[in-house]
Amino acid sequence: MSSQSAEPGDVYVKAGTVVFGLGTLATLVTFVPLFLHLTPLPTAMYWLSMLMPAGFLSALTGLFLNARAQRARIAPQES
Repeated sequence: MSSQSAEPGDVYVKAGTVVFGLGTLATLVTFVPLFLHLTPLPTAMYWLSMLMPAGFLSALTGLFLNARAQRARIAPQES
């Protein structure tokens, strides 16, 4: 067990990483048929590629939440 406490944005960062990875995989799968001159995949696969920016946004939100929590923890100590 870790001695560090969980930050408020850690869940967003972890979920964003997974969603970004799935979006990256969907993007690669979508573009391979285009480069190999195969039949293009259905439109739904192109929509799955949108998971990539959604995951990035989620992870970025988590990082901002962690930074804000850290700043709130440090602020009382400075006064």
